[in-house]
Amino acid sequence: MFLMATLKLIFGVAIFGVLALVAIKLIPPFFSNYQFEDEIKTEALQGTYSTRTEEDIREAVIKHARNYDIALTPKQVHISRVGGFGTGTLAIDADYSVPVDLPGYSTTIEFHPSSKNKGIY
Repeated sequence: MFLMATLKLIFGVAIFGVLALVAIKLIPPFFSNYQFEDEIKTEALQGTYSTRTEEDIREAVIKHARNYDIALTPKQVHISRVGGFGTGTLAIDADYSVPVDLPGYSTTIEFHPSSKNKGIY
């Protein structure tokens, strides 16, 4: 009886430990993506009503990505503007992946943050 209770306790602690390790490895990339997507939304909003070029917006997005330890190249950030400044639509898309190494298993998580803002006129 005592042996069975001890085994259940050890098994329960081991399961909790594995879940904690997985959470420690997986939560930071998702949280960084969430924050980065918020920055992209802000850039889309501001970029719609400014005279900044697509290249300036792309550089700002890449700079924001570095703040969250996300490595982006200019080819991974797509900016499209339709219409004039303040009257058109600005869309920002980024594609990147983050490798995750767990004990005995490695995977890559793909992220595709994007935002689109439409002028009010």
